[in-house]
Amino acid sequence: MMKPFGSGPTVNGYVMMYMSRWKRFAVVLLLIWIAVTYLVISPLRCEGGTEDVSEFQNRLRTVSMQLESLKIQHNKLISQVKKSVGLNSNLKDIDMGSLFDSVGGPSEEYENLRRRVFSNTKEIWYFINHELTKLKKGDIKIEKLTDILEQVEHRKSFILSDQQKLQELDGYQDWRQQEAANVSDLVQKRLKYLQNPSNCRDARKVICNLNKGCGFGCQLHHIVYCLIFAYATERTLILNSKGWRYNTKGWEYVFYPISESCLTAYDDKVIQWPANYDPKVVSLPFIDSISQKPKFLPLAIPTDLAHRIVRFNGDPSSWWIGQMLKYVLKPKPAMQKAINETIAKMHFMRPIVGVHIRRTDKVGTEAAFHSIDEYMVHVKQYYDQLELTQHVDVRRVYLASDDANVLGDARSKYPDYEFLGDPSIAKTAATHRRYTPVSLTGLLVDLHMLAMSDYIVCTFSSQVGRVAYEMMQTNRVDASDSFYSLDDIYYFGGQNAHNRRAIMNHTPRSNQEIAFQAGDLIGVAGNHWNGFGRGTNKRTNMNGLIPWYKTADHLVLYPFPEYKHANERQNEL
Repeated sequence: MMKPFGSGPTVNGYVMMYMSRWKRFAVVLLLIWIAVTYLVISPLRCEGGTEDVSEFQNRLRTVSMQLESLKIQHNKLISQVKKSVGLNSNLKDIDMGSLFDSVGGPSEEYENLRRRVFSNTKEIWYFINHELTKLKKGDIKIEKLTDILEQVEHRKSFILSDQQKLQELDGYQDWRQQEAANVSDLVQKRLKYLQNPSNCRDARKVICNLNKGCGFGCQLHHIVYCLIFAYATERTLILNSKGWRYNTKGWEYVFYPISESCLTAYDDKVIQWPANYDPKVVSLPFIDSISQKPKFLPLAIPTDLAHRIVRFNGDPSSWWIGQMLKYVLKPKPAMQKAINETIAKMHFMRPIVGVHIRRTDKVGTEAAFHSIDEYMVHVKQYYDQLELTQHVDVRRVYLASDDANVLGDARSKYPDYEFLGDPSIAKTAATHRRYTPVSLTGLLVDLHMLAMSDYIVCTFSSQVGRVAYEMMQTNRVDASDSFYSLDDIYYFGGQNAHNRRAIMNHTPRSNQEIAFQAGDLIGVAGNHWNGFGRGTNKRTNMNGLIPWYKTADHLVLYPFPEYKHANERQNEL
């Protein structure tokens, strides 16, 4: 079984070493104190002369010196433990004491290393698969090469399966679930506090106009951007949605209002952001048109929560965005009933893989065409790996698409799989019928089903695919390893730069690769899913291919307000 730790010392290793030494020191101290007690009592129990008293004093001084020496060793050991804990990147400024606080839980080092082993094992597979697939196209013993690919894939599945067992065996699974729930509850309380000021008329506000000419996923992300802006600037978000293209009566006709008590800017003057002063009410432009984006926009997360989030989730940025969606995406009873009735007809059961296939207007413009076969390769790999640890009675797939023909094609080509889906939803998703209440109901069903799946295969070039992943992050502890994208890596439209940090040196092996040193910041354009990605070394300004496994995501922290009065206000509401 692959060891979860590297060859170097770890936090847990130092702690265990520290505890082991401390037990030995405790025994020594106990013996010394017994001796001291005996030496102190002995002279009192017998009649001794001056020489006996002098000898006792000498012994006492010796014992005191030994105790002082032990104290110094004890302090040095504690210092050594603290120095051994190396926090990654810009998390290094977070209080070290929190690693040993009463909350418990795994260290960041353990969690980061655990995720890196999982990610890098996949990267090895991408590389081998890519290289051997190229050889298959020649005349070089195709049968043998095919056999090698199958064996490598099978071995890879075992490695990943063993690695996933680590979190079941490390004793922290209950802690992760509780901590994820606690931090989510805290964020939701803060948002409710922000969105329901005690005096709406006096509150500072930000106006968000839901008139962006794009699909539902894009509009959802527009609201998320507005809410993050409100959270960062301590303003209440006012959503103007009359004439909304999915329902002309507005957002509040389908979903619960984003605020329960503050729905208008009254007669206050509204100033378009950015302004040369700090007005009471500002109106936001679309995120795409901002030339100098604030540092708090995605993929940034709050500094005060970062240390907690990274200990239970491998993709903190998508988790944070998912929390915004969790707050705003609350269907009213009529819509929720329609969603529930549609889902009930499908007999949703686990295990199940969600597949989202985007066609129509995206193909040929923002995304390439991908056949059903390309998606099913990864569905099969998921189930092959799952069957290493549990019995799978039926290989279920929930298939969501805007092409009504996809579901029938999938069922005819893959009879060994059970496909769930509703062709009528795909018909309402067609371009000419997309912006209707019926289409919105179908889209919400698709999003819910995809987010509730155990694993999703999609294209992150599609907003729907990314929203489904963000929603998935809100209904489980960590969904960062529960997806496969056929094209892009995860991103938020209009985000600030996505950077990765080099974790080791790299010397190019071809003229397409770039050199970098450990610690270099690399702006990435994407992962090629063949062991390499494309990026720009910000130290040398060189652009080219980078071996993905030699880099790690650079987490951006921003000092968002901490809303310390949120709990007090929550009790009043």
